[in-house]
Amino acid sequence: VSVRNLSKSFGHHKILEDINLEIASGEFVVLVGPSGCGKSTLLRMLAGLETINAGDLLVGGHNFGYGHPHYPAMRAMRHLGIAAVIAESFSPGFFRGETSMGFPLVSCPGIRGATARGDALTVDWDTNEVRNLRSGQTLMLQPFSESERGMLDAGGLIPYLKRRVVPAS
Repeated sequence: VSVRNLSKSFGHHKILEDINLEIASGEFVVLVGPSGCGKSTLLRMLAGLETINAGDLLVGGHNFGYGHPHYPAMRAMRHLGIAAVIAESFSPGFFRGETSMGFPLVSCPGIRGATARGDALTVDWDTNEVRNLRSGQTLMLQPFSESERGMLDAGGLIPYLKRRVVPAS
């Protein structure tokens, strides 16, 4: 689990602000703090039971998504408000599966070395660039194929195929 710049507010009352958390596979984590500090809210956000107000890009390393099952993790990311995953590389099956569901996964060699926890990034999907606002560094994203772009624009494989089907006359 990797979360960057996670925030939650109820009206003008900030419950969590700029939370950064990384939990390695197999790692055991305990949240400790006084009543009302946001422990339960954080857990509810990670479980997809609360929406996130900020923090919508996840940066990953090599072979992101390797292992099974993929579905629960990606469902949780969608519920958390993660808009896309930018990684050094992806597990091929994971990439195909999530792209076919309309979730943007994009490879960007050098992204881990060019970012630090808490960095604000902007992505220009048309020029295939990601820019680190802290450092000013711009990296090139691996461009989507025509079919990948079509699936993402349509919201997944099924809507993409439905758009391509021409009704018989």
